[in-house]
Formats: sequence, structure tokens, C-alpha cells
Amino acid sequence: MQETLTKNKASQISNYVLSVKKESLPKEVIHEVKRRIIDSLGCAFGAYDSKAAKIVLKACSRIKGKYKAPLFGKGKDVFYEEAAFANGSLVRYLDFNDTYLSLEPAHPSDNIAPLIACAQAYGKSGLDLVLAIAIAYEIQCRLCDGASLRAKGIDHVTYGAFSVACGAAILMDLNPEQLENALGIAGVCNIATRQTRVGEMSMWKACAFANAARQGLFAARLASEGMTGPAPIFEGVRGFETLISGPIDLKLPAIGEAPKKILETYIKPYPVEYHAQSAVEAAIKVYNDGLKIDEIQDMVVYTHGASYQIIGSEPEKWRPTSKETADHSLPYCTAIALRDGDVSDESFHKKNYRDSSMIKFMKKIKVVEDQKYTEDYPKSFGNRLEINLFSGKKIVKEVLHPFGHPKNPMACEDIFNKFRKLAEPHLDKEKIDKQIEIILGLDKASDLNNVTPEIN
Repeated sequence: MQETLTKNKASQISNYVLSVKKESLPKEVIHEVKRRIIDSLGCAFGAYDSKAAKIVLKACSRIKGKYKAPLFGKGKDVFYEEAAFANGSLVRYLDFNDTYLSLEPAHPSDNIAPLIACAQAYGKSGLDLVLAIAIAYEIQCRLCDGASLRAKGIDHVTYGAFSVACGAAILMDLNPEQLENALGIAGVCNIATRQTRVGEMSMWKACAFANAARQGLFAARLASEGMTGPAPIFEGVRGFETLISGPIDLKLPAIGEAPKKILETYIKPYPVEYHAQSAVEAAIKVYNDGLKIDEIQDMVVYTHGASYQIIGSEPEKWRPTSKETADHSLPYCTAIALRDGDVSDESFHKKNYRDSSMIKFMKKIKVVEDQKYTEDYPKSFGNRLEINLFSGKKIVKEVLHPFGHPKNPMACEDIFNKFRKLAEPHLDKEKIDKQIEIILGLDKASDLNNVTPEIN
């Protein structure tokens, strides 16, 4: 390795990641990792019957021997990098897993399924897995704090190749030089464009991070065998900062300091793009007050700039023709919540988002950026509904911190109930309760054989 590597960002990341000891993890971090695993497994079960799930699960080939991991629900062992892709795609499919919003948005629990597969393949303990997940959250969120990718037309999942490689380094027992090489490999060839998330969206929206994660694991495996990677990956003349992100203001914890960024991330109560969560919550409150959708003459959704750009400005968001577009449509998510008083996976079935009366109603909805919300972002995620009724009455409903945000947190029982609801079509009550119990005891588990249950 070049001597200059001791001063570059890959070296800083590597030295930090490998300095943290699992014994030093705070109880609240361990507890939160377990909550996120339960939440993520629930999201995967909820996606199990989707067409996308059938495709990715079928694409994986059964193997015997070392370095295998089971596909979620199937009990079929495949090469762990394939399991990382398939299982990760299931976790993300409903757009129901957790979120972090900063200069760059992220779903940091996208790291969980790949790292479970890696830990299973390498025979690691539950606490090893907890540390790897906490580290992956830390690195991804710190990169998101450091520079925007979306502004450059690059997808947020690009940071995932780095974060998963860091988690894998713990599970593969890499040394600092190997992890620097893994970061170089992961960063030079896994650049995903933002086309995944603009206009009319496809099934790939659920798979993009899983693909980056698979490549992060592959980079770590190559480095573990002695493969060297391009360096310096961030600061180089043709490096990541020069061509992709621009300068990254990377602020890592002190050497040996426990990763705590997971405590700043948000759990979703509704399976919609996070910027729509507070609009959906406001709409449900209006519904619960007794308003009927046919009483509405027109409505304005006032939102912040990121929300307007991502889910409230493109014409496709007013006439979605896919599930993926509908759950990334601020007007549709708000409209279906007003009509039904809830938003679930069924809300994104074709019979709903292509319903002629729903399309007609969405023509009454206007989305406007409110500069105050933009200035407060990402400290708050405000949406305000201003609804004019045919009666002449006007209704205003505002939500700044949706349920699941650290300032409006979900209790454990809320997360357990979310898991139960999503898993019920596939697991009986006894298995569901047992699965929750297994995850809650994860930090004491010597192996990970029972982390992913088979479906009935």
C-alpha cells in the first residue's frame, strides 16, 4: 500500500471500524439493532408473495459446503453473496424498512440482510453480527452526512458498497490493510445512477442496494484473499470525490468509540417513501375526524424541498402505473390515506393506484414547496395539508415528526405488532412469538442458525 494511505479517508474508516470491540457496545445500541432486525424481517415477510420476490429467490442456486446462507423463508442454502442480494431485495421491496435523511437519504437497514448472510457463512456469533450492523449503520450515515450523491445524479445505494464492506470486515476478520483494499474495490466499480428512482419506477428499486451490498461483500472477500484495490479511493485524481460525490466532510467517531448513529434513524409506520410519512399521518388524522373524500374540492400539500423533488414534482407521480411509482408518489400516498384511513401493501395494488376515481381525485391535489419546511429539513420532515371542501370550509392539518422518528418513537410493542402483521400470512402465532424471542436474545447467541425461520 502507498504510504499516503495512512492519511486518506479509506485509512481513517478502516482504522475506526476495526478499533471498535463488541464488548464496548452500549446496551441501547444492542437493543436498537435487535429492534431493526425484527423490523427488517417483518418487511421481508411482507414482500414474500410479490413477483419481485419470486424472481430473486428463484435466481439463486442451491449449494452445499462452506460459505452458504439460507434464503429468507425457504430454508434453501445458497452462496452467501446471492443470499445477501435476494434477502436484501425482500427487505427493501415494500419500502417499509427504516430511513436516515441527511445530505444524502438512506435506508440503513438495507445493510442487515447482507450482513446476516455473511455472519451465517462465516460462523459468527449474534454479538458479532450486532457489531457489524451497528458499524455499517455508522459508516453509511456518516457518508450521508458528508456529501450528497442525489445532487450529482448518483443513487444513495452507492454508499452501501462501502458500509457493507465495513460490516463484512468485522465478520471476515479483515486487518486494516485488507479493509482499505476492500473499500478501494467497492468504491471504484459500484456506482449506481439515480435513474432507478426517477419517473416511472421498476422492480429494480428494491434490488439496487442489495446489488451494491453483494458487491461490497465480494470486495471484502477478494481483499481477504490478498487482492489489492485502487487507492486512494476517495481523494485520488480519478477517485470517488473527484468524479462522483465532491468533497466528503467525513466526521468519524474517535478510535474505539462505540457506533451510535443507529439511534438517529427512523422506523416507518407506513410502507411509503419516508418524505410522505408525515403527509400520510396527517391524512389519516383528517380521515379519523370524519372527512369523506367526496367532500373535498381541492387540496394543497405543502412540503419541503427534498420531498417535492423526489416524490412531488414529476408528472408520473399523478398517474402511477407501477407499485414502485405509487409508493414514491406524495399525491397518491396522501390520497389513498384520505380515502381509506390507512396505508398498507394493498394500497399499492393495481386496482387502487389505477382506479379511475383515484386518478380523478389526484387531479385536485397540488404539491408546493414550503420554504420553512425546507429550512428545517432534516431536523423535521413537515407536511401540511390544506383542504378546501365543497361546503366552503377549510381544513388544515400539519405533522412535523411522524411516528417512528426519534422525537416521536415507536415502542417495542409497536415494532412487534408491525412484524406480526407482516408475518401472519406465513408464520403461525407460535413461530412469530418465538422469532421475536430469538432476535431479542441475539447478543447471547453463539450461532445464527435460527435467525431466519422457514415459512409454513
